[in-house]
Formats: sequence, C-alpha cells, structure tokens
Amino acid sequence: MDQAKVDLKHEHQASLARPRYPYSLRAKLFFAAMDTVAGRETTLSKVKLLEILASIPYREWEMRHYARMTRKCGDPNRVDRLRRLVAWDREAQDNEYMHLTVIQEKMKEEGLSDAWYLKPPIPWLMVWTYMVISRLMALFSLRRAFLFNAEFEDHAEHEYARFVVDHPEWEAQTVDNPIVAGYTDATTWADVFRRISLDERDHRNRSFAYCGKPEHVVTYEGMAEINGTIIGAARG
Repeated sequence: MDQAKVDLKHEHQASLARPRYPYSLRAKLFFAAMDTVAGRETTLSKVKLLEILASIPYREWEMRHYARMTRKCGDPNRVDRLRRLVAWDREAQDNEYMHLTVIQEKMKEEGLSDAWYLKPPIPWLMVWTYMVISRLMALFSLRRAFLFNAEFEDHAEHEYARFVVDHPEWEAQTVDNPIVAGYTDATTWADVFRRISLDERDHRNRSFAYCGKPEHVVTYEGMAEINGTIIGAARG
C-alpha cells in the first residue's frame, strides 16, 4: 500500500474514536467464531490468524476478475476497469502478507510460539472454509462480498488500534529488523502496528467504494484517493 507520510498517532486516535461499522449478522457470527477459537483477547497469535484469513478474498476476487476479463475481452473499457481491480487484488494480497511476516517477526522477537489453533491441521481447515465462503459470496453477489470484506477490515482496523493501546510498552520498543524495514520505516513497534491498522482502513475504504457505499469511506491526509474511476471499475 502507499505509505505516504501520515501522522500515525493522530490516525490511531481517529480509529479509536470512530464507532465501528454496524456489522451485519453474518459478520457478527464470523467474529464470534474467531473469538470462540482464538479467545476474546487480542494476541499476536490471534492477529496472525486474522492475517492468514485476510488475503483469501483478494485471491478469490483476482481469479474471478480474470475470468470476467476473458469473457469481456472484446470490450476494452470493461477490461481496463477489471484490470484495475486485479491490480488492487494483488496489492492487497501483498500487503496482508507483509502484515503476516511482520507479526511473525514480532513473535520471534518475543520468543512466542504459535497458539494451538495455528498448528496443523486446524489453520488448513479454517483457510479452506473461508476460501469456500469467499468464493460463494463472490459468485452470488460480488458487491455483497466487498461489503463483507469492508466489515472484516473495519473490524481489523479497530482490533489493531486497541491492540496498540493494550501494549503501551511498544512505544519504547525500537525496531531493528530488515524484514520490518521492508514494510515500513516506523521506528517503534507501536507505530508498526499503527501502520497495519491504517492499512486495514485503506482496505476497508476500497471495499466500501467497490460495494457502492462510498459514503462510508474515511478520508485522511496522505491517503490514496478513492475516486470515481475506481468506483466505476467496481461497478463495471
């Protein structure tokens, strides 16, 4: 994602102050299921699980959009809009994978091992289940799939924002890790996780734009513009 200079502490407070989106029943059930498996407390293992799942919808959408590009190959305008969507799908996947690697590096630094629910075959089953859910949602209604993802990413943004509050010691923990440096130039672990929270807001914003609800996009200084061309690509 574009990491233009932003005031991470200011945007962190904005995330904490903004009420969560009024989640649908299916989103509430999904989050409740995650809490049942991983516990209500936000931990590094729990956010690692979140990131393992987070990239799945983008992979499913990429395949679907490529299929649509094949069917619409005679319509250059439609193909161009779909190509923009594919580019975002890939960008979001890469970004979620970077979150996963950063969390793994923090766990290594803390000397933490994976929680029981991250040990095979449990994560395989969860990934397969969410893959099927994502594929079916995209098949029946891509806009509803985008909306569910917007709810997922809104939840993730708030979870990370609260996670930073729960760990005030991170404010003084400096980052000296080449893998993390490849993701962000943040100098403390608190700011690293603030950056992750802000990335989730960007994913949330794009998903709301693509599902036809741009009124829920949360703008901030330094964000990539979500303009009419992008919204038009989602509607194409």
